Amino acid sequence: MNVFSAQSHRTQLILAAVSASLLTSGLFTAYNAYIRRERRRNLDRDILRSIADQDESSKRRLIQKGEEFLDEQTEEEVTRERLARCYAFFGDEGMARVREKSVVVVGCGGVGSWVAVMLVRSGVSKIRLVDFDYVTLSSLNRHATAVLADVGTPKVRCIERTLKQISTRVEVDGRIELWRKEDGGRLLEGADWVIDAIDNITTKVDLLKYCHEHHIKVFSSMGASAKTDPTRVQISDISYTMYDPLARSVRRRLRLQGVASGIPVVYSTEVPGDVKLLPLPEEEFQKGDVKELGVFDDFRVRILPVLGSMPSLFGLHIVTYILCEMAGKPILNPLPIKNRKKLYERLLRDLLHHESKFVGKPINKLPIDEDDVALIFEDLHLGRSVVPPHAVPARPTLLRWDPAKPLTLENCVVFESIEATKHIKECLSPRKHPGAVWGDEVQAIVDRHAGDVAKYRTWVGL
Repeated sequence: MNVFSAQSHRTQLILAAVSASLLTSGLFTAYNAYIRRERRRNLDRDILRSIADQDESSKRRLIQKGEEFLDEQTEEEVTRERLARCYAFFGDEGMARVREKSVVVVGCGGVGSWVAVMLVRSGVSKIRLVDFDYVTLSSLNRHATAVLADVGTPKVRCIERTLKQISTRVEVDGRIELWRKEDGGRLLEGADWVIDAIDNITTKVDLLKYCHEHHIKVFSSMGASAKTDPTRVQISDISYTMYDPLARSVRRRLRLQGVASGIPVVYSTEVPGDVKLLPLPEEEFQKGDVKELGVFDDFRVRILPVLGSMPSLFGLHIVTYILCEMAGKPILNPLPIKNRKKLYERLLRDLLHHESKFVGKPINKLPIDEDDVALIFEDLHLGRSVVPPHAVPARPTLLRWDPAKPLTLENCVVFESIEATKHIKECLSPRKHPGAVWGDEVQAIVDRHAGDVAKYRTWVGL
């Protein structure tokens, strides 16, 4: 009996000990879970407070927390971890080059803001921002850093704020100024690269010429407005650009000033379609010359439609190109979307020959250039003959369509060489209307192309 009582007592002690252990463990687990929940709540409250409260005391608390964190890990270790993926790509030597470079971004709108942000995210530690403009509500669809609270503030300042939130080591020199050639050297001093993201053609040309003459590396952004096709965005030398109205004008003005090549640009080969300039209110025209509405002479007044994603693509193209160059892994030969320059030269040369024979005297220059040839051949005729079944010609030829009309974009078509011979013999030589030879279907195609050219002319302002 005593034996059974002793065993029963021992069992009770064991059960009590196990129960106490389980209870203690449960309480400890519950306490830890409670502590974690409280910490999570506190963290949520801190995050919400930091978002909602933008006064100076809040900023000081955030800076203090950052300093406490940097006490635990050195600032360089934090930077290396932040740039770990870039180091994996470029290596220590490449990133050392990137981090010591200084970049000047002229124009801090849709393109320039993305350039600035991604340069700093990628390790550039010295950056100067130059722009005289202020954030507007319409800026918010494409600007990389601007928010509603920034409306009415300088674009330079809102980018500067974001850059300092990305990196504690970045040196940002914000200049709320308009770059002018008279004192341009002051704003470009110490630059390893200059990014031209200006939308005014005169200032853009002045900046590019200044950099070219003073051997400052410069990358220029052409027109991102009224473009929608991301597959048409490419990088090339300024001398190889096509279709882009801004690029064409910049290229021609630079040539007149002795700069034919040597400037990399990002542009789009997309020809603007039905998108049009947004009109000014009628009352503004009634007040007088609308050019007086501009902040500065020669700056555009009318509104350019912009799909917000396109300027960012232009900016990212720029950053990728110059990062590779700075890291010692340059993109040596960007692949053109349409590498047919020799074809366009041959088509233009043959067209000049045919036109000289048509008018009966030598012609030195046509009213059509290589850009126009590319537009006619690629975008209007899609590289095919105007004659059904619209085969891809083995030897394409451009000819005047209607002998009674002058040679223009609207009155120039693509033929296969055999078809061209027939057109010369039966239409151009006897001065016969081509519709009677080729039929109504081909004439309708030519008329439709003429309508497309008219839209293009409206957009470009030709």
